[in-house]
Order: sequence, then structure tokens, then C-alpha cells
Amino acid sequence: AFSSINHLGWMLSSLMISESIWLIYFFFYSFLSFVLTFMFNIFKLFHLNQLFSWFVNSKILKFTLFMNFLSLGGLPPFLGFLPKWLVIQQLTLCNQYFMLTIMMMSTLITLFFYLRICYSAFMMNYFENNWIMKMNMNSINYNMYMIMTFFSIFGLFLISLFYFMF
Repeated sequence: AFSSINHLGWMLSSLMISESIWLIYFFFYSFLSFVLTFMFNIFKLFHLNQLFSWFVNSKILKFTLFMNFLSLGGLPPFLGFLPKWLVIQQLTLCNQYFMLTIMMMSTLITLFFYLRICYSAFMMNYFENNWIMKMNMNSINYNMYMIMTFFSIFGLFLISLFYFMF
């Protein structure tokens, strides 16, 4: 919930600056949220405890899940940082330093929660009998998830590479 409130603040400040920056921010936020909800739907994850015990045998899936979390939080090497970077640049040009400082501090709090979840899930490997652990991985859905995860993790690099090529 705090992450959504944080993104809402970023979207409102981007809307204050420019409607086109708001559309860019909204598009990237929608894409990153869709990747995570698509993954939750594929693996039927409904509770936080399931994240800790679900991917015990598959480290790649656990890694991609938490890289998507960090991308959604706006950590700099990932795609989720690009719209925040645009808003940071525009707020700096408009001399809105106080608002920028408050928003970046709230983003750091969000990233702290995401990192705490990621760290706990990577360090705790245990099986729980409370959850039914069937891996019904449809190959089409799994491949779509991996493609979207690739763009979520390496999207900023691909966009900057494309920018410098042309």
C-alpha cells in the first residue's frame, strides 16, 4: 500500500510538470505492476508467506521475482528508475528541491521494505505444508513472464543503448 501511495505522489508531481511525463510514468508503472500481478496469477500466490516457501527449488524464479520488486521500487539500474529519473530532472529544472527531497526519501523507505522482503526470502529456505505447492507452469505464460521480466530488469540499459545508437 505504501508503494502505491509513493507512486501516486510521483505521478501527481509529474502531472504537475507535464502531461507527457505523466503518461510515460503511468505507462512504465502499469507495465511493472502488470509483470508482478501476472507472476502472482501464474503461480497462484496470495500471501507473503508463500513467497518465502514457493521458489525453494527454483532460484531463477525467486531472483526474477525480487528483481521485478526492485524495479517497481525504482532502484537505479532497472527500468522502474527511468520515469523517476525524468521526474527528478524536471523537478530540478523547476527548482522544486524540497518536494524532490521528500519524494526521494519516501522512495528510499519503499526500497527498504522491498529489500527487507527480498533479503528474508533469499535467506530463508524452508518448506511449509500449509500451502499447496503445485508448479502448474504453462509454457506460454512462463515464457511471457520471463520476456516481461527481461524488459523490466534490462529495459533501462536497452533504452539507453537505443538512444545512443540513433
